[in-house]
Amino acid sequence: MAKIGYLYRAEEDNTFDEVKEWMDEYGCVRVMIEEPSDEKLRPRWKQLLELLERGDELVVGKFSNAVRSTIDLSNLIEYCRVKVVRLISIGDRIDSEGTLFPQTSAAHVLNVLGALPEETAALRQQKAHIIRLQNAAKARVLNVSSKSHREQTVVNMYHQGHAIDDIWKASGYSSRASVFRVLNRHGVTLNRGKFSGPLGPRKKKD
Repeated sequence: MAKIGYLYRAEEDNTFDEVKEWMDEYGCVRVMIEEPSDEKLRPRWKQLLELLERGDELVVGKFSNAVRSTIDLSNLIEYCRVKVVRLISIGDRIDSEGTLFPQTSAAHVLNVLGALPEETAALRQQKAHIIRLQNAAKARVLNVSSKSHREQTVVNMYHQGHAIDDIWKASGYSSRASVFRVLNRHGVTLNRGKFSGPLGPRKKKD
């Protein structure tokens, strides 16, 4: 009979270390930790369910940390009943054997079940928000990188002797003026045709 813990490392969870310590002190021989990057497929959770044997104890930090819905929780409870696995939720103070948290009442259990959809939704929304922020940051980096690469292409093509029209078409800029602005920004001395020397400031129209 083995005690096995499961923890999903939720973003900004300030109880993670405390719950992990509780599991260790309780005697969990193994604590399966799910990282945020694996939240969608949850390979550790699936592995855990395969490892459980008759008479084992499954310890979770909180039901909302381990399952995604009341249906998932119902399936988990049925799974543990069939396999004769003791189910313990530290944060919810629920023990299917009824010995760890003797003060837990039926009313408390019903409140836990009632709050589960809201808690799991909040956890998923938090994860989705963080992913959106990360993707936005990546997009900004890519845009900066793309701009830098395009400008460097313009400079390189000019140094290699390409005509301004060819550089303009290859760069994708909307006008020749954009090509000249890039060359000027990079301090390139114009030395072909009627363009010679650095670009000066534009003259104001009268």
